[in-house]
Amino acid sequence: MRIEAADGELALDDDLVVAGDNAQALARLPAAAFDLVYLDPPFNTGRAQARHTLSAVATADGDRVGFGGRRYSTRLLQSLSYDDAFADYLAFLEPRLIRLRELLAPHGTLYFHIDYREAHYCKLLLDELFGRDAFLNEIIWSYDYGAKPRRRWPAKHDTILAYVRTPGAHWFDADAVEREPYMAPGLVGPEKAARGKRPTDVWFHTIVPTNGREKTGYPSQKPEGVVRRLVAASSRPGGWCLDPFAGSGTLGAVCRQLGRRFVLIDENPVAVEVMRERFGGGESPAQVLTAHERHEPDRLEL
Repeated sequence: MRIEAADGELALDDDLVVAGDNAQALARLPAAAFDLVYLDPPFNTGRAQARHTLSAVATADGDRVGFGGRRYSTRLLQSLSYDDAFADYLAFLEPRLIRLRELLAPHGTLYFHIDYREAHYCKLLLDELFGRDAFLNEIIWSYDYGAKPRRRWPAKHDTILAYVRTPGAHWFDADAVEREPYMAPGLVGPEKAARGKRPTDVWFHTIVPTNGREKTGYPSQKPEGVVRRLVAASSRPGGWCLDPFAGSGTLGAVCRQLGRRFVLIDENPVAVEVMRERFGGGESPAQVLTAHERHEPDRLEL
């Protein structure tokens, strides 16, 4: 593994951690090179309430069907709020998602990890950029941790939206995914109960345990067990996987376990240091970031 600055040479000849702005780094990666893209962007939590507007135009090949079978094309036009936070969030995501689609191989899959606050609006954006026929799955990751309010149902899940580069031609190896126990093993035979079942689109999986071996201390770290299912199913042995919001580097850890190659990007120096320690080796992030900072001094704020 090596560490490079986002404005450096990003050849796919070794596992790679890129320090810097992901928009800059993505532009330097080769198109159609990745089996899988996993992104876990900032969730845009705690923002102002907003009103969102859709435009619908009748077209013969529209993506939605209305009354009487008429087809319509839709586009998310605007978001009105006190601080325009939501509009900024979509504007931040859109150019990155456009480039990520270009980086996917024809058989590739993108997994977009988001929480309940923005999942519906992000799906509209992904439908627009990838096409509704490229939508593969909505995966619900359910966990039981954190506050439990008494005036509403506690929110205990994240959403992972899956889109393919080429509808019908994507790679998916269901047999490579670790099986899970039946919830009612007494209702199946002993052989089936021992073998377990393939996961559905609802996953019950704990968060990273505080005293677990994979804990890095990075606040937004996701559990390896969740990411492992995605990598096992949607990438080939030896294939390249990409995470443009890498944080603690969980995708890289899983790729090492499963024999995949990886590119991880993050502009936070703390994240880069965590990944360097997690994987071992690589140039000191202080040296890489100093070189990067000469070109992009405003990109490296904590």
